[in-house]
Amino acid sequence: MQDLKYPIGLFYAPEKIETIHLKDWLDELAAAPSRLKTAVLDLSDSQLDTPYREGGWSVRQVVHHLADSHMNAYIRIKLALTEENPVIRPYEEKAWAELSDSKHGEIEVSLVLLEHLHKRLVMLASSLSEADLNRTFYHPANKTSATLAETLGVYAWHGNHHIAHIVSLRKRMGW
Repeated sequence: MQDLKYPIGLFYAPEKIETIHLKDWLDELAAAPSRLKTAVLDLSDSQLDTPYREGGWSVRQVVHHLADSHMNAYIRIKLALTEENPVIRPYEEKAWAELSDSKHGEIEVSLVLLEHLHKRLVMLASSLSEADLNRTFYHPANKTSATLAETLGVYAWHGNHHIAHIVSLRKRMGW
């Protein structure tokens, strides 16, 4: 039986992140906005307001969450490139998903935002040197520092993870 919460499993960074991992992650980040658009294509408002699993967010909330989360990722990456192991500002993603723009907003806004955000993210990430990829930021909630290389993997996985939520819901519902 498919795990509805983690349909593609959890993210595990390779012990040593190689060039091929980075290339694959950048390809996945570049493709994510188009894949997300395809995943939500022709869904009605009622379908968009359907949770992908019991106790989970609606499809609409997932789309807006991806934009919110990946904006935060982009800013974290830029902070790490311009400051020494900066302490990033966590945000309450569950609370953000309950705000009116996430619960009721038109998804097209976040789809376009994500498309252009990922263009910037991939453009920036493609230019990073090995030293840049080893730069870090500190997450006070997790009490850990993350490298930019690992962060790219996390957000490539994150996009795939939420797109899989929508695709698996469509399949289960016969949409």
